[in-house]
Amino acid sequence: MSALTERLRAYPRLTPLAGFGVAAILLFAVAPAVLSDFRLNLLAKFLCFAIVAAGIGLAWGRGGMLTLGQGVFFGIGAYIMAMHMQLADAARLGNDVPEFMEISGISELPGFWQPFASGPVAIIAILVLPGLVAAVLGYGVFKRRVRGAYFAILSQALAAALAILLTGQQAIGGFTGLSDFRAFFGFKLSDPVNRQMLFFIAAGTLLVVVALIRQLNRSRYGELLVAVRDAEERVRFLGYDPANIKIVAYVVAAFLAGIAGALFTPIVGIISPADIGVIPSIAFLIGVAIGGRTTLLGPVLGAIGVAWAQTSLSESFPSGWTYMQGILFIVVVGFIPAGLAGLWPLLRDRVRARRESTAPPPTAPAEPVVDTEEKVAAR
Repeated sequence: MSALTERLRAYPRLTPLAGFGVAAILLFAVAPAVLSDFRLNLLAKFLCFAIVAAGIGLAWGRGGMLTLGQGVFFGIGAYIMAMHMQLADAARLGNDVPEFMEISGISELPGFWQPFASGPVAIIAILVLPGLVAAVLGYGVFKRRVRGAYFAILSQALAAALAILLTGQQAIGGFTGLSDFRAFFGFKLSDPVNRQMLFFIAAGTLLVVVALIRQLNRSRYGELLVAVRDAEERVRFLGYDPANIKIVAYVVAAFLAGIAGALFTPIVGIISPADIGVIPSIAFLIGVAIGGRTTLLGPVLGAIGVAWAQTSLSESFPSGWTYMQGILFIVVVGFIPAGLAGLWPLLRDRVRARRESTAPPPTAPAEPVVDTEEKVAAR
């Protein structure tokens, strides 16, 4: 093991490749072998949250933008995918409108539903629309130099407004949302093999997203983003527009959230306003903060860990999990600002400092003993 470690240190480029290799083995080989179909589907859901968290890590951890409204972009991608799947199921059954519309008394398909009957159009909308909304919102906010708590409140209000809007729209499922999907681009969702395929798609997407975020962090743009976070006025003095730098990070985070929402819909089988409002947006943020927002893997592992703990502990402590989550968040923010990912460097530095403080001081070299007769002879 020590020889392998020394070799990785000698070749720094091998370290990320080894990390991606280990992650790929765990996700594509170990997880399907040891987890049941139910647990594997649950992990696929957590991977969707991790994709959102990776984008938040870029915008918040590197850019200092407290994004409390990622549920908006998550919901855009999720609802577009849900609308396409509903229309595909209706066409397969020979119906003009989805079944929930027939139950609600809607006999004619609304106009904004019609473009999403096409699979390519739905995919393009998932990839473009969240980023476009983020670009428009970011331009209006960052160009006016809105930042800090004001930006956080504004983004949170946007998430609340979207959830309230969707709740009152019966043409999009209303409060109950959209569910009962039968197929995903022609693949039956009732088939366990196709469910496993969805897990592989989510796992592969997460690895690509982590690689993208790593490349952005190591690029010149990543350095500018950190500079804007730490000294925005100095960056402006050097001739850069901090608003444009922030907009790019905000758009990338929204783009990733939209993809995660589109994957979430067929994996979970339902999307509703409760999945995209204020509470889910804060839950995304809690996972990033606990994992370590300034690190590459901290947001990803934090989101997966918090989601897993919520699912596991809420079964045993249904009324106490919320308080446990809040306490954990306060402890991490108050005492471990770098998150759980920053514990190891912190402990390592403390151990190293303790060793240096307890090490005996270096002794001065002893002077050579010269005999008296030799001194006289030398004179």
